[in-house]
Amino acid sequence: MAAAELPVKENTQIALPGLARALVSAGKLPAKTAEDIYQKSLNGRTSFIAELTGSGAVSAADLAHTLSSAFGAPLLDLDAIDHQRLPKDLLDPKLCHAYRIVVLSKRNNRLIVATADPSDQQAVEKIKFASQMGVDWVIAEYDKLSRMIEAAAVSAAETINSIVGAEFEFDDVTADTSGDANEQAIAEVEDAPVVRFLHKMLLDGVSMRASDIHFEPYEHNYRVRFRIDGELREIASPPTLIKDKLASRIKVISRLDISEKRVPQDGRMKLKIGPDRVIDFRVSTLPTLFGEKIVIRILDPSSARLGIDALGYDADEKERLLHAIGRPYGMVLVTGPTGSGKTVSLYTCLNLLNQPGVNIATAEDPSEINLPGVNQVNVNERAGLTFATALRAFLRQDPDIIMVGEIRDLETADISIKAAQTGHLVLSTLHTNDAPTTLTRMRNMGIAPFNIASSVILITAQRLARRLCHMCRAPADVPRQALLDAGFREEQLDGTWKPYRPVGCAACSNGYKGRVGIYQVMPISDAIQTIILRDGSAQDIARQSEAEGVRSLRQSGLRKVMQGLTSLEEVVAVTNE
Repeated sequence: MAAAELPVKENTQIALPGLARALVSAGKLPAKTAEDIYQKSLNGRTSFIAELTGSGAVSAADLAHTLSSAFGAPLLDLDAIDHQRLPKDLLDPKLCHAYRIVVLSKRNNRLIVATADPSDQQAVEKIKFASQMGVDWVIAEYDKLSRMIEAAAVSAAETINSIVGAEFEFDDVTADTSGDANEQAIAEVEDAPVVRFLHKMLLDGVSMRASDIHFEPYEHNYRVRFRIDGELREIASPPTLIKDKLASRIKVISRLDISEKRVPQDGRMKLKIGPDRVIDFRVSTLPTLFGEKIVIRILDPSSARLGIDALGYDADEKERLLHAIGRPYGMVLVTGPTGSGKTVSLYTCLNLLNQPGVNIATAEDPSEINLPGVNQVNVNERAGLTFATALRAFLRQDPDIIMVGEIRDLETADISIKAAQTGHLVLSTLHTNDAPTTLTRMRNMGIAPFNIASSVILITAQRLARRLCHMCRAPADVPRQALLDAGFREEQLDGTWKPYRPVGCAACSNGYKGRVGIYQVMPISDAIQTIILRDGSAQDIARQSEAEGVRSLRQSGLRKVMQGLTSLEEVVAVTNE
């Protein structure tokens, strides 16, 4: 009988998980106790580590320290980590929950993952397969790890109840509730889980510094993505059954027609967070094959009050811009692609100019940031209120400063230039690649060279580059030739500075946190006016501006690399020369 029992015991010992064997080898747990706990976990279909810490045989802290020494992995106190700032798009949350792991960051092609059981090879293989990256373990205490996992996986309803309370409310909704169908639809969208899920997404978008929130329905799935620092990241995958109720809820609070699902609609809503902070949201709906896609742009009025220093202008660029907007008349143009921060730059200038003795009027499509003291007009082309119509009305309203959201046609350009020539400061935007091509673009629109030369006083072209996280950035080993090819001059490579690369940590997202502006600030000098009058090319203007000390977008971006604010790869990507 004894001979028959011996193989069973050996098989039980062989079947012990690596975690148990490590504890037995370290003398922290008797073999018999390890076997009993493991058998109990098998019978109860629970994890060995949960049974181990729950039984009190080994404390979570003692277990973590022992495993850190046994496996040579660093030990991390998760209480020092804010789970809201952890990367959410590197690994499937279901996988993290199943294997009780937390992804901390990404370094090169490897994930830094917190675990309480570094012996779990199955988890390693699953992570490698799902992410196509290697795994570096960091040891954490099991109880703290479990709390963080549960906090990340908590339902939207529980989260909103815990963080919102009475300090969270929408403006009063003034929806048209006439008709039985409308009343029924509004009643349906008051469904508590839908309301709370939307509230959570809006709050998360604000807290994560997202610029846009995308609600996207597909045939077999529904996803929510945030645009953070210029990149879209998937945040949630709610059930597809929620899509119609969620769309209707957004329409109700945005004062849109909830019965109309065949054409795009645009609306706005406000969200009060705390006693003295209100966030504006611009809502756009679009009918797609499988439902309405909704994009919500987050418009934080505080972004216009950050001040010009927060935008990333170098000292000489800032001086040129302030000198231009301090002049009593003329035109200042801000150019760049969509999403390059033109609106924030314009409103920062308006905020500086917004004084009690100044009359400021703006025409926008639509107005994005509410600025008290500024007369803001939303363009409505269906109703006949175009940019040109608004500009004509402004000129009869005794303005000092006029801001035009965008110069799109010859009529708007013509009125803007005449306003600049007749004693008004005009601020506006154009979609061009850089400052010199803006002048030739205006010429191609049909504006006479004389009018351009006599009205435009400064042009700023800009881009937004992701800012390196100062907590984890690391020196980059970039070959000298690669730096020269990117645009650095020989004299700049004097060894007094070094480029940095993104690493990734709990305080950032893939090594970046926030964005910094890259600018080409070009005053219109007498020499450039002469080139414009003789109908010179953009290349002629660019050469003259460079001779006058104006840096190109690439050169301005390379200065940000030298200052350690962003990476060389990011500058090359956004300047695209």
